[in-house]
Amino acid sequence: MHISRTVGAALVAVALPALLTSASALDAGPAHATESASLARASDAGAEQQLAERYSPVLRLRAQEESCGTGEPYDPIDVDALMGNDEVALRGPWDPVNLVRVAPTAADLSRGLPGYHLDFPGDALDPGCVYEQFSDRLAGNTQPTAYARVATESGHQGKLAVQYWFFYVYNDYNNKHEGDWEMIQLVFDATDAAEALAESPVEVGYSQHEGAERAVWGSEKLELADGTHPVVYPAEGSHANFYSPALYLGRSGQQGVGCDDAGEPHRTVRPQVAYVPRTRDAYVAEYPWLGFSGRWGEMHEAFYDGPTGPSAKQQWTHPISWSQDSWRDSSFPVPLGGAFGTSATDFFCASVAAGSNVLRALARNPSVVLIGLSLVALLVLWAASRTRWVPAVPLPLVQQRAWGEILVAARRTYGSQPLLFAGLGVTYLVTAVLATVAQALLFGVTRLEDLRTVAGSTGGYVVGIVLVLGAVFSLLAFVVVLAATAWTLHEIDEGRPVTVGSAFRTTLDRVRPLAMLTAITVPLVLVLSSTIFTAPLAVVFLVRRLWAVHAVMVEDLPWLAALRRSRALVAGHWWRAALFTAVVAGIGALTGPLVGVGLLFVSSASFSLVNAVASLVYAVTIPYVALALTYLYADLRARSTAPEEALVLET
Repeated sequence: MHISRTVGAALVAVALPALLTSASALDAGPAHATESASLARASDAGAEQQLAERYSPVLRLRAQEESCGTGEPYDPIDVDALMGNDEVALRGPWDPVNLVRVAPTAADLSRGLPGYHLDFPGDALDPGCVYEQFSDRLAGNTQPTAYARVATESGHQGKLAVQYWFFYVYNDYNNKHEGDWEMIQLVFDATDAAEALAESPVEVGYSQHEGAERAVWGSEKLELADGTHPVVYPAEGSHANFYSPALYLGRSGQQGVGCDDAGEPHRTVRPQVAYVPRTRDAYVAEYPWLGFSGRWGEMHEAFYDGPTGPSAKQQWTHPISWSQDSWRDSSFPVPLGGAFGTSATDFFCASVAAGSNVLRALARNPSVVLIGLSLVALLVLWAASRTRWVPAVPLPLVQQRAWGEILVAARRTYGSQPLLFAGLGVTYLVTAVLATVAQALLFGVTRLEDLRTVAGSTGGYVVGIVLVLGAVFSLLAFVVVLAATAWTLHEIDEGRPVTVGSAFRTTLDRVRPLAMLTAITVPLVLVLSSTIFTAPLAVVFLVRRLWAVHAVMVEDLPWLAALRRSRALVAGHWWRAALFTAVVAGIGALTGPLVGVGLLFVSSASFSLVNAVASLVYAVTIPYVALALTYLYADLRARSTAPEEALVLET
């Protein structure tokens, strides 16, 4: 009994402290757990901020030499500068002009307000310099900012995304609108930020319009600053993000429709990183405006409307699914150009930009634009009704014809011997090769990519030289085709057989007077065309001298007499000659690019192939232009009262 009491007392003495400790731990359990969770969250947030800083992007924006000039005027701003700003209005959803509040605060926006929109000073469809000046005022003493957020997605365990969001005041692209949210995203094979800090990203995606382009981390196309900071090339105006400086073409919503210019020169911007907490309660508490469900810009129809904010976008809530479903592997740089203005891609860029201007004008003032387009259509119909289209007899060559008859006669002649006249157009393909060789000799490059590199590294003057070189070869090729076609049609009129070879041999036999005409005409036309003030003089000079080529080939005149003959033929008929030449040249110049643009939209053909097709179509249509001009020359001869023999005697 005594032994039992002694053992029991010993057990109590040993167990009691343990029981008291356990009870104490149970009593303090909830508070202790809360403290531990807080420490864990703080640790996670610290790791996330460290991760965001390590991979913060470097922006290479297109440099702007002067205010309101070419280049990128907008930096990604600190959004807090918009909050409480009396130049910003909040408008209600039921009426685009209904004013709810001036200088809305972040707290106002935190309420969500779906259907509402912010309104900045200016007219989104006619921006002028208003938004650039507004952005400059907002910048003030703030720094360009990237909003960084670490995100995961249920169903994609072991994947982690780091996002950087940029806000620009204005999108000055084909789809002009106030406000522009862009971003890039890095993807890690990691479960949390601490684990990601020990790894490298797997891939990175740059937002571009409605899509994005991916790059494997460490790939050649991904440029890094200081080993970890992705270098981003935002396109001027659209702020679509690219991996290298170039002009890019888009032909869909994912790529954008039009051309994005991310080329040199650049200025470097390193945005400060503003860390965004992961959960909704936390990020709305830190940045209340992230709770805004409305539009960050002036309300308009369709693609002119302001964008939604980051938290309303798919990549905010489903970053991994977005990267897997929406990212593509490449963007499409625009080639420097096709042969002599025949580039379908160049034409595409210009025509989309022009079309967007018409659409903006239509959105701003639809009645005026519709009236204008109706007047143009009526003018074309009136002009077509004021000419004769029949009988359009191709031969004899020298006779008076209405311009409608000239067009039909040229078509019939081409159709009677298509291989013969298409063969004459091969000159354009030959000169394309010669132009490429000349570029290689001049710049010491052999590939288009090399030429683009030279142009990017040495400035725009290189591209200018390329364009002038192309124009010179273009005019030379046109003179050859025009001369060969004129002689061919003259021989057909005389009833003599003719081949492609004989046409070019005859052209070569008369190369001296043709060379003299070209040496006088081409440089002067290029010089006069270089400014808007002297361009009309270039047109006057060219129309007066254009028919000298025919006089050499058909009338066998020396070059000086041919110049006089051309001037005499046009005397009293300048407007007829000029307008008809403009119409026919337009048909020839636009057919190839229009076919190419059609291919761009309906196929996935490479841009080089599309440009090659456009050049081939151009080569086929140029003989038709030459035929039509030769028929006009014959018409001017029939109308002229100047004696042909006198010109020969003068010489």
